[in-house]
Formats: sequence, structure tokens, C-alpha cells
Amino acid sequence: MIDYIKYLYKKLYQKFNYETHKTALLNGKILANINSKKEKIESLDEVEFQVFSQRGEDGIIQYIISKIEIPNKIFIEFGVETYTESNTRYLLINNNWSGLVLDGSEKNINFIKKDFIYWKYDIVAKQTFITKDNINQLISDYTKTEDIGLLSVDIDGNDYWIWDEINVIKPRIVICEYNSAFGYTKKLTVPYKSDFVRGKAHFSELYFGASLGAFCHLAEQKGYDFIGTTSAGINAYFVRKDLSSPFKIYSAKNGYNESDNRDSKNEKGELTFLRHNERLKVIQDLDIFDIETNSTTKIKNTLL
Repeated sequence: MIDYIKYLYKKLYQKFNYETHKTALLNGKILANINSKKEKIESLDEVEFQVFSQRGEDGIIQYIISKIEIPNKIFIEFGVETYTESNTRYLLINNNWSGLVLDGSEKNINFIKKDFIYWKYDIVAKQTFITKDNINQLISDYTKTEDIGLLSVDIDGNDYWIWDEINVIKPRIVICEYNSAFGYTKKLTVPYKSDFVRGKAHFSELYFGASLGAFCHLAEQKGYDFIGTTSAGINAYFVRKDLSSPFKIYSAKNGYNESDNRDSKNEKGELTFLRHNERLKVIQDLDIFDIETNSTTKIKNTLL
């Protein structure tokens, strides 16, 4: 009897998840259709919605692809964890794109390969620790197409250095997670370390990535325009200059949003819920690389 009750609960849970999944997809389709009819928007906030993304990324991506042609519907996303929350899962399921997802955890990749999406959709998941030395080969092993639709970079560390290194693809859209604690006025990033891991670099997990100003600088060098950030202050969006005319172009200052996240930790690994203006003091003695001066200094010397 107990086993039968467990079986019934399992079936009810699966049915609940299935129905919830269908409802979320349908609601996303409705919102994407509404947003696609908007000709000019003042801010990406106006088109945000969340199905599988962390915040409003699903809506923003759907809006962007409704305004530009994507001949090769291919995405590449780094740092996906279990891929249940990601920037490209909705593209995979709703728009039938194909893609490569990379993560450093073998456990996460095994989870993805057991997910229904792995047999139902055209996705390749690979376990690897991404460095400047291997990133171009990893991409080339997956696709020889340069003009892919979207690249999403979120590895909580060497993000700036990895995008800078990529030269085998020219995505139409690039999404990068920026560290809003580093602000927008200066072009700053954590110094490159091939074995950088956010949780090991500092117990607070506040020391990672690059400033919005750094990404905007790199985007300009690579031929991209900055079209805004999520209202939650997490991801920045860039569109190739030959395709960016439908969008409002921002400076780092005008497109900047502070992060709403309060995921800081203490030395015991417990959440401390620090707000935006409290974060830098915790990591003030750590090194930061200034792209403009091509030199390394302490965070407290340049931001405090």
C-alpha cells in the first residue's frame, strides 16, 4: 500500500510539472507575440518575461530575435549548471534552435543528458573547464558555422577574457553576466587565472567577472552595440553592429542597472544578504585588472 501511495504521488507530481511546464511555455508564446509587435522600446524592461531564465532574459531574447534575421539558429551557452534555469532553454524548446552547452561539473552534465530535452531536442552538453586555451577548439568541435545566432557567457570568473579570446564565431547576439558591484565607469575585470573558481577565489562569492564598462569596451572592439541590461542588473545584451538598427543603443552609464541579487556568503558558507552598496568592502583587498591602464591594482584603490 505504501509503495502504491508513493507511486500515485510520483504520478501526480509528474503531471503537475508537465501541466506547469505547458502553461509556462504557452504564456511565454503569448507574451513574445505581444512584444514582437512593439516597434521601438525605451528599455529592455518593457519586454522582460521569465520561463526558464533567471530573471527576464527569455522575454528579451524573444524580442531581439523578432527584430533581426537569424539564418543559423544555433546557440552556445557557458556555465549552465543543470540547464533547468538558463538563457537558451526557451530558445531550444519554443523556437527549435540547436545548441552547445558547457559546464565544469560532470554531475550537472549527466543531469542534462538524463533530462527529456536531450533526446527530444538538438542539444549537445559537454563537461569541461573553460580556459582561453581551449575555448575556440571547443566551439570548433561543435560547429564550423561562424554566423551563429547567440552566445551566452556566464562562467562567474574569466568571462571577459573568454569572450575576448573567441575568434571562431561571430554571433549575432551576445549576452554576458556582469558584476554590477564593479560599476560602469571603469573598465575592470578579475585578473585572468586559468583555474579561477568563484567560490574558491573568495568566500563571499562577490569576486568574479567584469564591470559593465569592461564588457561595453570589449563589445565595441569586437563590433557590437550595447542595447541594455536586465532590470535585475545581471545580464548585458549586445547585438552585432550590422544588425543593431532596430534597437536603442546605450552607453555603459545609461544602460547600467544595479544587481538585485543578495547572494553573498560568509566564511561558513552562509548567506549574508548584502545589498549592492555593501559588497565592495568585503572584497576591497583583492586584485582587479584595469583594462585602460593595463595594470593590476587593489579594488579599494580604484573603486573605494
